[in-house]
Amino acid sequence: MTAYDTITDALNGLRKNGYVLDFNIAFDKLMCSQNGVCLNPEQFEITDHFRFEGNTDPADESVVYAVESKDGKIKGVLVSAYGVYSDPVSDDMIRKLVVH
Repeated sequence: MTAYDTITDALNGLRKNGYVLDFNIAFDKLMCSQNGVCLNPEQFEITDHFRFEGNTDPADESVVYAVESKDGKIKGVLVSAYGVYSDPVSDDMIRKLVVH
């Protein structure tokens, strides 16, 4: 597993490995505004993740997820805050993301 010092380093490293799409959580699915793709929890896997903790600012606390569709055709990243800054998500999505 590669270690990254910053979120930017993690995103750049993942992009070099083909994780080029940007996903956002939309309660019960992941959405990509770049191409309109939506993935339900059963349609993707988290292939890697990197957690970053802000040294002085709690707003810097985030997790970068490497996301791949189960058919391997779609690869992207999800940057999600955790703690009080986290996005509202469905129970299925929580189970999918917490495992990692």
